[in-house]
Amino acid sequence: MVVVAVVGAGNWGRNLVRNFASLSGVQLKYVCDRSEKVRQSMAAQYPRAEVVADLDGALKDPELDAVVAGVDAPAHYEVAKSALSAGKHTYVEKPLTLSSAEAQELVDLAAAKGVKLMVGHLLEYHPAVNYMKNMIDRDEVGKPLYLYFQRVNLGIVRKAENAWWSLAPHDISVACYLFGAQPVSVSASGQAYLQKGVEDVVFANLKFADGRMAHIHVSWLDPHKIRKVTLVGSQKMVVFDDMEASEKVRVYDKGAEVKSVESYVEAITLRTGDILLPKIPAAEPLKIECQHFIDSISENTTPRSDGADGLRVVRVLEAGSESLARGGELVNL
Repeated sequence: MVVVAVVGAGNWGRNLVRNFASLSGVQLKYVCDRSEKVRQSMAAQYPRAEVVADLDGALKDPELDAVVAGVDAPAHYEVAKSALSAGKHTYVEKPLTLSSAEAQELVDLAAAKGVKLMVGHLLEYHPAVNYMKNMIDRDEVGKPLYLYFQRVNLGIVRKAENAWWSLAPHDISVACYLFGAQPVSVSASGQAYLQKGVEDVVFANLKFADGRMAHIHVSWLDPHKIRKVTLVGSQKMVVFDDMEASEKVRVYDKGAEVKSVESYVEAITLRTGDILLPKIPAAEPLKIECQHFIDSISENTTPRSDGADGLRVVRVLEAGSESLARGGELVNL
């Protein structure tokens, strides 16, 4: 049994509690939250768990193997550092921290303690995203050229973080995961309409060393609710629409080919073929992610979204913030 404590059982954290409580081979021993109302709710739902106000006592428990941090982003660093320092495997929701220096410190601390550090980059565990990843790895799209992401809605409006830090970690992690690389530069433009200094909408461009690029559009001030990823390859194009109930992925057999008609003339030919609607397993990405964390502990493997992955995303977020402050100026990583 892997013995787990979940810290932060509020809005998103309650989903973490639910999933870890449901996994076989896992004992949810502690649920920690500072809100008395949340603690009362958790105690009623999970009577076998010890529901407490803070993590300190749990960290002293030699039976405790792992800590899951579902707290708000400003508390990620403090909770993760405490858990890692106590020699506990640690799962942290995205983003890993709010600065790359803190993220690097956590990566180094996990290595020194010999424990796992995993970041909740949820979409890296989504069956649709992994379908796209497998297509790329099997050269089924040809050469991947570029990606673009749309993550917009009316709400939820945050006060402590802008739309870039709140929404873009999902798309940055997917771009790096699908392309298997970190961007070399970032440029971002945005505007704060509702609250001074808190951007409600951001448009960002990520450029990779080999010429590939990714465009990210995030906003909580938009009439549409869109969660869409488009991958354009030299042979095929793939769209993942997370708002679709069943047909989440469409594969377009479309492309453009450049051919030499004569020795000094090139012609561009457009090609249009079939549209494939593959069957994607209807599995909850969060449950897959939680199981992956437990498996990495039980089998002593490196998590897919490990500390290095979390650090990479935080570096991109920082570069995007710097670009926003400079009015969209290109920032090298």
